[in-house]
Amino acid sequence: MKIGFIYAGQGSQAVGMGRSLYRNYQAARPVFDDSVMDFDLKELCFNGPAEQLNQTQFIQPCMVAVAVAATCVLADNGILPDMAAGLSLGEYSALYAAGAFDARTALSLTRFRGQVMESSVQGIDGKMAAVLGLERELLQAACDEGCSLGTVQIANYNCPGQMVIGGEAAAVEKASQAAIAKGARRVLPLNVSGPFHTSLLSPAAEKLAEKLRGIKINELNIPVIFNATARPLQNDETIVQLLTRQVMSPVYFEDSIRYMEQSGVTTIIEIGPGKVLSGFVRKTAPSMTVLSVEDGETMEAAIAAINNTRH
Repeated sequence: MKIGFIYAGQGSQAVGMGRSLYRNYQAARPVFDDSVMDFDLKELCFNGPAEQLNQTQFIQPCMVAVAVAATCVLADNGILPDMAAGLSLGEYSALYAAGAFDARTALSLTRFRGQVMESSVQGIDGKMAAVLGLERELLQAACDEGCSLGTVQIANYNCPGQMVIGGEAAAVEKASQAAIAKGARRVLPLNVSGPFHTSLLSPAAEKLAEKLRGIKINELNIPVIFNATARPLQNDETIVQLLTRQVMSPVYFEDSIRYMEQSGVTTIIEIGPGKVLSGFVRKTAPSMTVLSVEDGETMEAAIAAINNTRH
């Protein structure tokens, strides 16, 4: 049995996340107790307020803290990944799981990433929308039409029949209308603070690259499937390059899951609040076993399921 860990991204957060892991498992506590954030990370995760938690600059380290805590509990129970991936922000948790950096570094990096992403979209009338039931080529053609009014790009390839576009509001609106005309089943505006994973985030990418160059990044002890390429690190690539690209280029999540499946991963554990990624996996690779871990109850169920399979 080959196990893949996948990590949720921004948008799955909820007040109370991590609380039952902290209560029930000693291994989950250090990341919350030892965090050296410039805000009370444990209090914000466990008790909110939601208005603060939902800000990009706070969501990012909070989500990573919960992911790290759950990863530590799984490891404490002998469950380690053979491969890892994450959706956008989740890539930092995947890199933590692969040994690229420690928990404090993951938290400080994502705190910085959230801040520069938030600041880089100030003043941009940006928008993102989920497009359901359209082929990639047709959605790209719709974006090409929308580009007459500004920047609009495919930002996420989530699973078959579900992609996300982002960019300047007028261009996204035009591309959305074109997508409907080309046969999209629905186009749903997303409640996000900026047009993430588009070229409009290039100022954030530049600042992030500078920050990453000052960080010690260890060799990976398992393959991480990167958002920007949907494959593990290649000889001519660096983690700094791929994390920099990731902020302003599409997330190839569907392709990443297909890569994991083709590499022999049979069981996926989604780590973090919500079950959004589990749904993407089931639509992309129906033969895979999918488990999710977000609290004490789901942790116990996942540990039992893995142990039953092993025995």
